[in-house]
Amino acid sequence: MPKMPEELKMSFDPNTIEHLGVRMYSTLPPVLAELIANAYDADAASVSLTLNDKGEKEIIIEDDGVGMSFEDINTKFLRIGRPRRQEENTQVTGKNRKVIGKKGLGKLSFFGIAHEIEIATKKDGKENVFGMSWEDIKKEKGEYKPKVIKRDVVCSAKEHGTKITLRKIQRASDFSPEDIADALSKMFIIDSDFEISLRHNSEKPITITNERRYSDLEKEVEWKIPADSEYKDDYDKANQIVGHLIATKKPIPPKTSMRGVILFSRKKMVNIPEYFSDSTSSHFFSYLTGWLEVDFIDDLEEDVIATNRQSLNWGNEEMQKLRSHLRGLMNWLERDWRKKREAKRQKEITEATGINISDWFSKLPEDIRKKIEPIVRAIIKDSELPEEINKKAVIELHGIAPEYPLLHWRHLHPEIQRISKEYYEKQDYWHAATEAVKHYISGVRGKSGSTQINDQPMMGESFGKDSSLLLVTANSDMVENDIEDGQKFLSMGIVAGFKNPVVSHSTIESIKARGLFDEKDCLDILSLLSHLQKRLDNGKKR
Repeated sequence: MPKMPEELKMSFDPNTIEHLGVRMYSTLPPVLAELIANAYDADAASVSLTLNDKGEKEIIIEDDGVGMSFEDINTKFLRIGRPRRQEENTQVTGKNRKVIGKKGLGKLSFFGIAHEIEIATKKDGKENVFGMSWEDIKKEKGEYKPKVIKRDVVCSAKEHGTKITLRKIQRASDFSPEDIADALSKMFIIDSDFEISLRHNSEKPITITNERRYSDLEKEVEWKIPADSEYKDDYDKANQIVGHLIATKKPIPPKTSMRGVILFSRKKMVNIPEYFSDSTSSHFFSYLTGWLEVDFIDDLEEDVIATNRQSLNWGNEEMQKLRSHLRGLMNWLERDWRKKREAKRQKEITEATGINISDWFSKLPEDIRKKIEPIVRAIIKDSELPEEINKKAVIELHGIAPEYPLLHWRHLHPEIQRISKEYYEKQDYWHAATEAVKHYISGVRGKSGSTQINDQPMMGESFGKDSSLLLVTANSDMVENDIEDGQKFLSMGIVAGFKNPVVSHSTIESIKARGLFDEKDCLDILSLLSHLQKRLDNGKKR
C-alpha cells in the first residue's frame, strides 16, 4: 500500500495563478460558473450558491457531489493543469455526464475575486478541510502548502460533497443576485438532473433555469435547430448542431448582452454571443438571440476552447468550417425571419383592422399599388413605431386608397355606386355604366310620370325651364333657368351618346374594339349620372 502524504502541497509556476486566476477571472459570474462546472463533473444533483454581504462579504458554494479524499485533494485538485480526461481515460462521469473540465485551470478562478478560500469536502465517511491564502501564495516560489484544518475526520458514510467558502472578496459593491442569476443562466445549459440555486443573504433562493435566459424577451419567431432549419450546405457536422434560436418582437437592448448566438459544448458556454457574419450591420441582428450546442469541438485533437471559455480558436481549420456553416445559417435565418415576421404582422393588422392586405393590393391599379405597397410593407416589416400607430397608419392609407380607388375617388351618388359596383369590380365596365343609366332613366320616368315611350323625348318632356314635368330648382332666375335646361340636355345627351349607340346601332364588342369605351369612360359616365341623380333627388313636379 503506497504511503499516504503527510501534508497538502500545491505546485505551480510563480506566474500561473496571477495570469490564469486573478487576471483572467476578475468578475463574479465566470468564477461561479467554474465552480458550478466542478460540481457538475463531481456528479452533484444540486449546487447552491450563497452570497452574503451583510458585514464582511462571503460566498459559499456547496454541492452534493462525490467529494474528495485527502489524496484526491493532493493529486487532483491541487495539481494545476491536470488533464483529467487523459489521466482518467474517460470522457464521462459516473452518472454518464460528459466531463466539462479539461485543462485543470478552473480551480484558479476563485483567486480572481477572493483572497482567502476554505474548502471542506466529504467522501467515503471522511471529512477533509483546508484553507488557502492568496497573500501567502504570492510569497512562495513554485510550491505552496495549504493549511490543513481537518484531516480524515470521521463522518457519516452517507455524507458526500464539497463546500467552498470564499472570503476577503475583492468587490466594493453589494451583490446583485438577479443580475448574477441572469448571467449564470447564459453560461450553462442546465440538465433536469442538476439543480443550481442562488441565495442572497437570508432571502428566498433563486433557481437558475434555462428559461430564465430569455424570460424578459418577447419572442416573435423561434427555431429549433436542426428541426426548423431548411438551410443546407456540405458541412458534415451540421446534424450534430442542436439549439434554440429566437427573434424577438422588439430590438434587444445592447446592455443585456443577449444579442447574438451563444455556443455551448458539454453544457457550458465556449463562445460569447456573436453573429458569425462578416457584417453585423443587418437590422436582423438586433433581434437575434439563442444558443447552439457544438459538443463535437471537445473531441477535436486540438484544444480550440479558450481557457476562460469566452471564445474559440477560429483559426483552426475545423473551426473555420464551423464558422462558415454558421454564417450560412445566420443568412438563412434572416431571410426566414423577414418572411415569417411579415406574414405574422400582416395577419395581426388584418385581424385588428379588418383589412385584408393581400386582397387590398390585388384590387389596386398597378400604378397606385406600386406607390402604396412599399409604404405598407415597410410598416409591416421594419417599423419600430408602436403597434397602435402602425395599425392606424394602415387604416389611414386604406382610407385614402381603398380597394378600387378610382371608383372610390369619384364620390359617386350612393344609388349609382350601388347599381354599378358589382359590375365594376368584375371589370365589366360596360354593364356598370349601362345599368346605372337604366336606373337613372327609370327614376326620371317614375318621378315625372311621363308617358313618352322613347327615352330621349321622355327626358325632354321631364326637364327644362319651360313647361317641364319636373323642376330641379325653383326656376326663379336666369341661373336656375340654365340649370333646368342643363339637366334636360345632359339627360338627353347621355341617352343619345351612350344608350342609343349600343341599343340601336352596334354591339358592345364592336364599340370596345373601336376604342370608344374603357374604364375611364365608365367612370366619367357614372360621375355624370351621379350629378344628374342628385338633381333628380331634389326635383319636384311642376
